[in-house]
Amino acid sequence: MATWKPDPTFYPSARMAGDAPKETLAYVASFDPSRQVADTLDVVDLDPASAEYGRIVHRLPMPNTGDELHHFGWNACSSCLCPNAPHAHTERRYLVVPGLRSSRIHIVDTKPDPRKPHIVRVHEPETVARRAGYTRPHTVHCGPEGIYATALANAEGEAPGGIFLMDHESFDILGQWEIERGPQELAYDGWWHLGFDTVVTSEWGLPATFENGLVPEVLPGGRYGHRLHFWDLHTRRHKQTLDFGAENQLVFELRPARKIIEIPAEPADLELLPPMLKGFCAVPPLVTDIALSLDDRYLYVACWGTGDLRQYDVSDPEHARLTGSVRIGGIAARAAHPHAPERALNGGPQMVEVSRDGQRVYFTNSLYGAIDEQFYPDDIDGWMVKLDAAPGGGLAFDERFFIDWPKSHRPHQVRLEGGDCSSDSYCYP
Repeated sequence: MATWKPDPTFYPSARMAGDAPKETLAYVASFDPSRQVADTLDVVDLDPASAEYGRIVHRLPMPNTGDELHHFGWNACSSCLCPNAPHAHTERRYLVVPGLRSSRIHIVDTKPDPRKPHIVRVHEPETVARRAGYTRPHTVHCGPEGIYATALANAEGEAPGGIFLMDHESFDILGQWEIERGPQELAYDGWWHLGFDTVVTSEWGLPATFENGLVPEVLPGGRYGHRLHFWDLHTRRHKQTLDFGAENQLVFELRPARKIIEIPAEPADLELLPPMLKGFCAVPPLVTDIALSLDDRYLYVACWGTGDLRQYDVSDPEHARLTGSVRIGGIAARAAHPHAPERALNGGPQMVEVSRDGQRVYFTNSLYGAIDEQFYPDDIDGWMVKLDAAPGGGLAFDERFFIDWPKSHRPHQVRLEGGDCSSDSYCYP
């Protein structure tokens, strides 16, 4: 994997990465909610000049069933160039693909043909539990000391969850990252601010409170996560907790320079609401993912409940402005896509990825198998769409790009060829 010069997809600054060549492929984690058919890593053609534009061009099946592929990532990224932990000759080549339900981790090689990736190594659940001390691996980030994987539970499936490290060349599991965890028990995502040697982690819940769906009785007791944790990156010691209060539970995705925006619920006809929401007489936005453009100007917010994908100008973080919005799917709206304006769609904007130049936005519509059915009880038909983002703000559907997913699977995480706005950390702005 070592090369004589840095990978050409690595950039020391976010500004330089914004000028990188346009992506031509996307890798999408797809899972079978019935856990009867193997999950797949699907390759999508993103080149508008290609005859296969907007199509799945390859499907890589996992060797087992029941993985529930979730959030995956590259083995290496632009953080390899940072002076605090340099390993500039590592290559962005492999995708680290965990199964959230199985606790299995797959190493996928995207070379020699990036349109036909293949599996080169698998860590079985027993190996992950023994070497990492954790299970339910959730999110993968390439970082200063290797590959960081967040996990939602310990080896027994209970608290605490946390972070473990993998070597970015051998893919060996090195062990738990935390040295002093302090009050941290629940886990979900993790990110860092390299300039301040700081790691931030968020919270969701333990497997018993999400693997078979969200548990309404848990919410009143405030037992889902509602805190952020701040750590020293190099000493791996817990430094601070920020508690949002029990009324703000399920603290999900983290992005650099995160901003906070309130989005209200929308009143809805009771007949259009699933049993879980009838008592509220409204559709909550259900913000399940966010993405920030590399220039820190535009924040993209996925409202899986209402079906909105929103764009905010957050260049002045104290005065965020809504600059663009589209609606597709949604619990009550069932809004159509211009590709098929007569077709009501379910699911809603969920996992979001933004191109490095900020001009293209991709998203899929499934959250998690057991939770999908709670909010969309008539079943979710998977799809993926692309939006065009105007330089001065504003969003529009690419009418040529609407992918109906195979009925056996639902699409989740998206990664773009060469990196995207949520997969890399940069040494400089």
